[in-house]
Amino acid sequence: MIDLMSLCAFNARYAQAIDSGALELWPGFFCEQCKYRITNVENERDGLPAGIVYADSRAMLEDRIAALREANIYEAHRYRHLLGIPLIETADDKAATARTPFMVARIMHTGETSLFVTGEYLDRFVFTNGQLLLAERVAVCDSTVTDTLLALPL
Repeated sequence: MIDLMSLCAFNARYAQAIDSGALELWPGFFCEQCKYRITNVENERDGLPAGIVYADSRAMLEDRIAALREANIYEAHRYRHLLGIPLIETADDKAATARTPFMVARIMHTGETSLFVTGEYLDRFVFTNGQLLLAERVAVCDSTVTDTLLALPL
C-alpha cells in the first residue's frame, strides 16, 4: 500500500532536487509517459487544459532542463519549497492520488527573497518496478498572475 510516509519522502526528495539545483534529477521522478502541467486555480476550476507549462513525457521534461541549462537566458535564482502533508484521496499497492499544498520562495542572486508562488500539487502516483513515480503532477497556482521568471520547475 502506498502510504503517507512514502508520499512525504517522495515529495521531500523532489523538492530537494529542485532546490539544490540538481535539475537533471527532476525528470527521474516521473514515469516515461507522464503529464506535468503548471496552471492556475481558475483554469483548473473551469476545466481548461492549457497551462503555463505542459509536458506529456519524461523526454519533454528532460528537454526542458536541457534548454534551461544550455539555451535559455534568465536571471540567476533558486527556489526553496515548503510542502504540506499530502492529503491522500485514493491509494492501494499500485497507485495513489493525492493533493499537497506548497509554497515556493524565490531567492535571487542578490539575496533578495520573496514568496514566489503558492498552490497545490494534484498528483497521480504509480508504483512500478519497485519505485514510486509520478504519472501526473499538476501544479495549481493560487494566483492567476504568472511571474515572467517561471524558469525552474515547481
